[in-house]
Amino acid sequence: MKAKDIALKTEDQLKADLVNLKKEAFNLRFQRASGQLENTARVRTVRRDIARIETSLRQKALVKASA
Repeated sequence: MKAKDIALKTEDQLKADLVNLKKEAFNLRFQRASGQLENTARVRTVRRDIARIETSLRQKALVKASA
């Protein structure tokens, strides 16, 4: 997920994406622990997407608070 895509989404859409990504991260952790994980790079991309969304939500909250 690109930063531009995230910037264009509303807070509700970002929160929904965040929930889905956290569920996926949870499942990936279990797959890694049980040795079933095939795409190990997906763990990294999911973690980074979560961080991007949380950063964007924080920035939007700061803008809203200062206005």
